[in-house]
Amino acid sequence: MTTIYDVARRSGVSPATVSRVLSGRRNVDPELSEKVRAAVAELGYRPNGVARNLRKSSTNLWAVVISDIENPFFTSLVRGLEDVAQTEGYHVVLCNSDEDPAKEAAYASAVLTDQMAGVVISPTSTAEGVQLLADAKIPLVMIDRRVEGVEADTVLVDNEHGAFEGVKHLIDGGYQRIACITGPRKVSTAMDRLAGYRSALRAGGIRYDKDLVRHADFREAGGYAAMESLLELADPPEALFATNNLMTVGALECLARKGLRAPDDIAVVGFDDIPWADLVVPSLTTVAQPTYELGRTAGQLLKDRTTSPGRPPSTVTLRTELHIRATSAPKKK
Repeated sequence: MTTIYDVARRSGVSPATVSRVLSGRRNVDPELSEKVRAAVAELGYRPNGVARNLRKSSTNLWAVVISDIENPFFTSLVRGLEDVAQTEGYHVVLCNSDEDPAKEAAYASAVLTDQMAGVVISPTSTAEGVQLLADAKIPLVMIDRRVEGVEADTVLVDNEHGAFEGVKHLIDGGYQRIACITGPRKVSTAMDRLAGYRSALRAGGIRYDKDLVRHADFREAGGYAAMESLLELADPPEALFATNNLMTVGALECLARKGLRAPDDIAVVGFDDIPWADLVVPSLTTVAQPTYELGRTAGQLLKDRTTSPGRPPSTVTLRTELHIRATSAPKKK
């Protein structure tokens, strides 16, 4: 294995100079830096990351623990985080908890064992994994969801306001019997969006009917089953608000299987924009989240926490935007 001493001999400088060049320090003569980099390329040298991490007591890795890798919501979010990480000299390791608290806790333990420099996490329904990280005082940012009792930097969207706007749009279109498919009761985003739904009904003078609400799992199958259950009611809904993109897809699939069409048979508004929302026929009305900005803001907070570990935790709340398309056309009279 090529060592730093081999690079030093090939480039005609001291090992200390090689170390300064590889660590990115700027107090090295540019000509010497070029010689060192040429020797590194020629010899195929790779720094010993394990030894370096032992000396530094941390790595240059950020872990991002997301709750569902199949959800396209996280694609742009992780990109925003990675863009900040690359600028700041970090690499991102992607972990998928699969909404499983045990997997989340295992990843949290791995983060600590591998001495990663920081964590961005979309928590599951329990606090075990997040609490483990918080207790270890590792730089930590929560995204998308809150965890009661855990004090950490957090990046959210205004879920309640976004849901309010989506449901108000349906009410303004003449719909009265509006159903809601939301997520698990222990997940903050699910309950915040349900609260927005209820607020919009109240503002529109519509009585809340618990029979029109279904709690599912934020996944396609859950959305399908919830929609199927709503359609079995003696008086089915005339409009639907689904609180995430995958459950919206599941609900639309159910409608198609039943021979129903939005908005002719039931109007639909989903939460989270979907890349193909403009392309499907009819196009899908959504409450869009600024997903790239969520990730970028989380990365900035994590960097700031690394450099200023003693500052008080902060919460950044971003706004949503209602994208009105064909599935929520006004009710025909």
